[in-house]
Amino acid sequence: MGFLMSFEHDPSIDLIKWEMASFIPFRDMDVCKRVAKIRKEDLCKHWNPEFKICILPVNEFHLEMALDILTRIKRAAEEDKPFVGIFPTGPIFQYPILAKMINELNISLKHVHFFFMDEYADDGGNDINPEWPGSFHHTNNRVFFSKIKPELRPPPDQIYYPSKENIEYYDDLIREARDERGAKGAHVCYGGTGLSGHLAFWDPHLAYEYKDFEDWKKAGPRLVELHPISIMQMTITDCSGAWAFVPPKAYTIGPVQVLNADLRSWWNDGCGMTWQSGYTGGLVWQRFIVRLAAHGPITPLVPCSVLQTVPTDFVIIEPVAENVTIEITA
Repeated sequence: MGFLMSFEHDPSIDLIKWEMASFIPFRDMDVCKRVAKIRKEDLCKHWNPEFKICILPVNEFHLEMALDILTRIKRAAEEDKPFVGIFPTGPIFQYPILAKMINELNISLKHVHFFFMDEYADDGGNDINPEWPGSFHHTNNRVFFSKIKPELRPPPDQIYYPSKENIEYYDDLIREARDERGAKGAHVCYGGTGLSGHLAFWDPHLAYEYKDFEDWKKAGPRLVELHPISIMQMTITDCSGAWAFVPPKAYTIGPVQVLNADLRSWWNDGCGMTWQSGYTGGLVWQRFIVRLAAHGPITPLVPCSVLQTVPTDFVIIEPVAENVTIEITA
């Protein structure tokens, strides 16, 4: 199973002769070296034709994601049906583009149910204040909902976040909103690959809590403690390096919500983008993990690897698709 790829000698990878740090869950160094050597020109090859990998340039990536969402919303409206989607808070740069399209085309969102993947919680499992600038509530309101004409916005009770109050029946809310015989979940689940390999905030260390992979795939929404790798991802991308300010826990969907959607649409843009500019030439943090998730073994220790087994659009922004390099830059 898989495509034959040739791997040239690469001193930056081949001279690694040590064991990785003990807190890292996925520990097969040979696999890590193999996927790190996958060249950009081979990245879109995959054994499963339903797992569709493509690479988009920076100036098209978020526009295409916005168009993907808009097309599905518009099609549902034309068919006089609800549209139920699971959405991430990261990527986020597609949302202001989508809001502008909605306003210009005068498309109502009254039929759309927005289920967000996750939201932070404090050390006691209490919901984060939605007005905190680092919360997903605040971010989505800032970059998306507040930019839509009031008359086009979805009803407030059709915007959902997993929380202490609804976590036990969050999956029920998704299926009730779908209201379609035989449907197990959302029409589509959007997302991106976390630095730990997480999907939503479902981190790799949670694998140890389930008896086997099948049991893991049935796991649903819950409160989780974030893995150190995810804490560091949010520290660098969202908190100006202030690791003290990243909440330690989150309410999140589980693998079953991702797998029960009709389609998964995964958008990987971890390339140092900011609100002030496009690709800055700075931190590109996703090159290795997208390769491990897309071309490594299918294992709960790399949660996004399960996407290889089901119909998924796996889109990679071009700087992330570039070859893995190792060099000291700071």
